[in-house]
Amino acid sequence: MKITFLGTGTSQGIPIIGSDHPVCLSKDPRDKRLRVSVLVEWDGYTYVVDCGPDFRYQMLRANCRKIDGILFTHEHSDHVLGLDDIRPFYFRQGDVPIYAHKRVLKEIKKRFHYFFETENKYPGAPSVEENIITNQPFDLNGLKVVPIEGKHADLQVFGFRFKDFAYLTDMKTVEDAEVEKLKGLKVLVVNALRTTPHRSHFNLEEALRFIEQVKPEKAYLTHISHLLGFHEEVEKILPKNVFLGYDELQITI
Repeated sequence: MKITFLGTGTSQGIPIIGSDHPVCLSKDPRDKRLRVSVLVEWDGYTYVVDCGPDFRYQMLRANCRKIDGILFTHEHSDHVLGLDDIRPFYFRQGDVPIYAHKRVLKEIKKRFHYFFETENKYPGAPSVEENIITNQPFDLNGLKVVPIEGKHADLQVFGFRFKDFAYLTDMKTVEDAEVEKLKGLKVLVVNALRTTPHRSHFNLEEALRFIEQVKPEKAYLTHISHLLGFHEEVEKILPKNVFLGYDELQITI
């Protein structure tokens, strides 16, 4: 299984438009972060988790020529707004499967209503194949995917476990029963927004505490804001099995 970090930034990305914060002005390419998303590939299959506003560029940058589906963690704009850019895939492949909580699918139908027109549909509009996710395992081409439910402030969100890899973002609280689903991981990816507390995201301390609870072999941090600090400096203070994710990082499990 190959994992590509398409984006590791928060909702505004790094650099933030018009910001003169030192991290936003950094010359280190690892400090330049598109909106958060990940590409998961195995046995010739390609799935994306979330497709935010940077989706088109992320697909070009990763030289991604096909996708077998998109999994959504939740409906916030930085996780869904790139959905219109599935059009090249749709024109080549037909309907693109999407997987989401029924609430998220409802929101997608509102924002991208033209996907779902049944009369006089615009010829250039794509179509999707809807798949409702509940908090139960589901199958993707023979691979069992286990949803991990958490709260983003008061909003329900899903993370996903693919065999020995799990991807969680925009988490603030995760119940013990959900943590149990993460035991025995080789790699965990989890959000760490900044050093100071935030109402709807793990900060660095909370993320590290969560990693210690799960005990994966390795962990990577994502959904990072400029307020976490410079990549090079933050990496120096992390436990030996914890690393900062960065855009275009690839790992094989």
